[in-house]
Amino acid sequence: MLIGADTTSWYIGLGLGAVVVVVAVIIVGTILILANRIAGQAEAARDAAETLRSQTDGLSGVAKVNDSGVRILHAARAVRKTAVGH
Repeated sequence: MLIGADTTSWYIGLGLGAVVVVVAVIIVGTILILANRIAGQAEAARDAAETLRSQTDGLSGVAKVNDSGVRILHAARAVRKTAVGH
């Protein structure tokens, strides 16, 4: 009877160990699946950020346009002074 009790304890221990291993494998598998999904989303976010950056780069020639605008404004003021006489 004592030998049977020892064998049963071993089987219970091995069974519980197997359950723990299966649960650990399921948890690790879930973590790996979620990590892969996050990596895909991070790549998409990086691509979107790169597109956004390229669309918001400074316009070339803005300084030249601003300078021209200031010159036009000064010329308009000079014309107005001449026309009004002040």
